[in-house]
Amino acid sequence: MPLVSISVGETASSAQRELIAEQVYQAMRETINTPEGDRFIFVSSHASGDRFVDPRFMEMRRTNGFVLVHIFLAKGRTVEQKQALYSRIAARIEKALDISPDDIMTVLSENSSEDWSFGKGQAQFATRLPSWLEKTNPSASNSDHS
Repeated sequence: MPLVSISVGETASSAQRELIAEQVYQAMRETINTPEGDRFIFVSSHASGDRFVDPRFMEMRRTNGFVLVHIFLAKGRTVEQKQALYSRIAARIEKALDISPDDIMTVLSENSSEDWSFGKGQAQFATRLPSWLEKTNPSASNSDHS
């Protein structure tokens, strides 16, 4: 049930934006148990005058090819799963698009299952998780699902 927002520079083509989104989706499937079809990804491009990114913060060498991946997801992943996700996103994007890992920043924003409404004005997971989601984190309680 992740929701992904990806920001790229204005020179990224439609095909490149689609390829970045696919790499992020596959990395989530491989590392944090995102089920097939749970794909809600929005990619937006920004002019260089609309992006203010320090090229050297945290000893990186960022370029105009900088990609920001922001993933909103329910609580419950381990530090190891998160590290695997960051690594897999960077590796997949680098391999598919030849974008340096220094240019790929990933941020996770965690919340609880009752913070999601998938439509109809209802918090579908507030009272009962589907079985596939319970498998993601079997120790989760009804008030804090992953």
